[in-house]
Amino acid sequence: MRFRDRTDAGRRLAAKLKQYAGRDDVIVLALPRGGVPVGAEVADALGAPLDVFLVRKLGVPGREELAMGAIASGGVHVLNPDVVDELRIPQNLIDAVAAEEGEELARREEVYRDGRPAPAVRGRTAILVDDGLATGASMKAAVAALRRLGPAKIVVAVPVGAAETCRELGQLADEVVCVESPDPFWAVGSWYVDFDQTTDDEVRELLNRARLMA
Repeated sequence: MRFRDRTDAGRRLAAKLKQYAGRDDVIVLALPRGGVPVGAEVADALGAPLDVFLVRKLGVPGREELAMGAIASGGVHVLNPDVVDELRIPQNLIDAVAAEEGEELARREEVYRDGRPAPAVRGRTAILVDDGLATGASMKAAVAALRRLGPAKIVVAVPVGAAETCRELGQLADEVVCVESPDPFWAVGSWYVDFDQTTDDEVRELLNRARLMA
């Protein structure tokens, strides 16, 4: 079944997360940009605060599609030791790539948060939301990075995801909620009627609206 748009997807996802409604220990963390309209609907339905959780992949120089690690909101760095060891990537190269990606992550956090600090997640139930999962690389990095910040529970929640990816994330997160897990999967956008790109301005508007309603 296809979703009309990310708003429709968020409402249908929220219906699968009713057990988290009205709890003061729950926070919804959306992966920008496409995850934010979905997360906004989830947060609104659950009566939970909404924020973004930014992840930047650390690509191997010259082979940027291959991740040697990731950095995320809250100053978290996660390395992929298998890639680092196999390619014998020196620490100074890792540091250089991390510094470059860190500048972009900081820029985006400034754009989305207007200088506000990342939310505290220690001891809370964090619901990580995106608009869908294909390979799940960004979500896997987000889970690993978020785990370092000490939440009590990590819930990965998406409207649609490849069945195998949802199973893989079940080994990393404490709970995975995929409204639809079609097989064959094709691409995330295949399961939306309207899958237009979400803009930075739309992200800012949704976050500001959520803060005003908190």
